[in-house]
Amino acid sequence: MINAIVFDVDDTLYDQQAPFKNAIANCFPAYFSSLDLTRAYLRFRYHSDETFCKYISGEWTLDYMRFYRIREVLKEQGYSLTEDQGLLFQENYETELNSIQLLPEAKELLNALASKSDIQIGIITNGPTDHQSKKIQQLQLERWIPAEKMIISESSGFAKPDRRIFDLAARQFKFEPSTTLYIGDNYDNDVNGAKEAGWQAFWFNHRKREKPVSLWSCDEEITEFHEFPSKVLSLLD
Repeated sequence: MINAIVFDVDDTLYDQQAPFKNAIANCFPAYFSSLDLTRAYLRFRYHSDETFCKYISGEWTLDYMRFYRIREVLKEQGYSLTEDQGLLFQENYETELNSIQLLPEAKELLNALASKSDIQIGIITNGPTDHQSKKIQQLQLERWIPAEKMIISESSGFAKPDRRIFDLAARQFKFEPSTTLYIGDNYDNDVNGAKEAGWQAFWFNHRKREKPVSLWSCDEEITEFHEFPSKVLSLLD
């Protein structure tokens, strides 16, 4: 039985590759045509996830973490990057994020869940508080999810996949872990973290990534956008 569903935000409720692609095109037009953009985006997400803990712990500044992730992405494809270019990319990327919209399938699902009085909804998202708050505002997520049922990692002091952020959410949201489902696109952060905390977990693998080696198995893998609402809602019938 599921009576609560908690969502990731980045590349789960909106298409994060689009603002990344546009920022690359704006900042590095000479590279754009020769870059493998899908691979570049996935590596960008990888470096973001791998290094965010260094920012949270105070080992790295936020500016350096952001420079490092795009520098490494371009270096892997044979291009070099200065710190000024990295700053320019981040500025463009943030501008592009100001135009993000909910995936149609995510909006359909949120509308359906909001109509069910016995289902509660929440958010756990990794990232700097101001940055993630702007995304939440742009996506108008408070239409469906109250602010007290949203947790941003920087504000909490923990970051996925640390189970403590899931434990915090369960306490703060008053959700029972065993009847709570977490949905996210990153297996390591979203599936592993949720399962370790005793939650159920769906892997929204619309980027068709290979499943990493893990002690945990997801309860369901969703690989197509059109399956997103139906597979989640089928749990509740």
